[in-house]
Amino acid sequence: MSAIDLNSATPANRLRLRVSTTAETILRSGHPWLFGDKIREQNREGQLGELAVVFDRKDRFLAIGLFDPESPIRVRILHAGKPETIDRNWWERRLKQTVERRQGLFDPLTTGYRWINGESDGWPALVLDRYSETLVLKLYSAAWLPRLEEILTLIDSQLSIERIVLRLSRNIQELARQRFCRVDGQVISGAPLSAPVVFEESGLKIEADVLRGQKTGFFLDQRENRRLVESLARGRDVLNVFSFSGAFSLYAARGGARSVQDLDISPHALAAAQRNFRLNQLDAAVGNCRHQTEKADAFEWLQSSASHLFDLIILDPPSLAKRDSERTGALQAYEKLVRNGIRLLRPRGILVAASCSARVTAVEFFQIVRGGARQSDRKHVELRTTHHPPDHPATFKEAEYLKCIFMEF
Repeated sequence: MSAIDLNSATPANRLRLRVSTTAETILRSGHPWLFGDKIREQNREGQLGELAVVFDRKDRFLAIGLFDPESPIRVRILHAGKPETIDRNWWERRLKQTVERRQGLFDPLTTGYRWINGESDGWPALVLDRYSETLVLKLYSAAWLPRLEEILTLIDSQLSIERIVLRLSRNIQELARQRFCRVDGQVISGAPLSAPVVFEESGLKIEADVLRGQKTGFFLDQRENRRLVESLARGRDVLNVFSFSGAFSLYAARGGARSVQDLDISPHALAAAQRNFRLNQLDAAVGNCRHQTEKADAFEWLQSSASHLFDLIILDPPSLAKRDSERTGALQAYEKLVRNGIRLLRPRGILVAASCSARVTAVEFFQIVRGGARQSDRKHVELRTTHHPPDHPATFKEAEYLKCIFMEF
């Protein structure tokens, strides 16, 4: 994969940018985004996906990245520091290094994990997830679309799989369709697919709707928290709020839970949870656990429920603040969830509260949960806090989204 393939550009007419002093400082700190309003000089119009070289005020190399003329994030940084040649060998080395960082992280009974985690792995706005023999390539920037064939060739040369499914963020789907004839959920390499794929996580069989499901089809980032829930579930009645396809419940069941109840507003998610339990019926603990599903708005259900108490409650809502304007509402929503969750816990019950809202910091979220615990006037013990799993590294502020806290009351 090379700049020449895309640009037909010689060094003399390569896209060159100079940026504000603020941007210079930000890029030198390792931040992977250059915003358009920080560009002070540009030698010519740039093409989507071409390499842009960024220089400082003294004409010294700062960074190189993928250019997107229509995005507020004008350049997604690939490399900063000393100049390097971005050619096919460079891309091959980067993919090899990224995959090697996952070696030793997973046992043979786990065949679902993240191979590339965007900017934090040096692949800005690109995610690559493995679900058994299926890979899902998720693009969050149109800058990758002109390079898609090269990416596929690169992946095929290093990773042995049956197929690759393309997933696209909503903001680039129309452009992908019109200019590149690519659509969200398209199998772009390998054998056709028309149904969810089944993979293993810690020996549990779980389906992932890689063609139409949220994100890449499943939430791989909660794996370690699910394992912790399994270790705490024996003999407990468990409520899994915002249950999605019931993975937390599966782990709780295998951990010896007396019962598990999945609560979600989506009938499709609840149907997936039922299928996942059927996939694991040969496990004695799962087979013996009473599993129920309930379709309801989680906020309303928690607010109105009073007759049924639980020994372990999992609160794992979707992102409640996708933009800064939603932050205040998200903080209030977390407070409400925690207050009502604690209310439904039996003595010695455990609350597991998670947030995937990047605009709510871990400090803020943990303060909310701890504040709710104090206001409950119940004795409580904080068991643990967790953050990103090792296959989802977060190397800059905007990438830090996942946090979870375990408390006993």
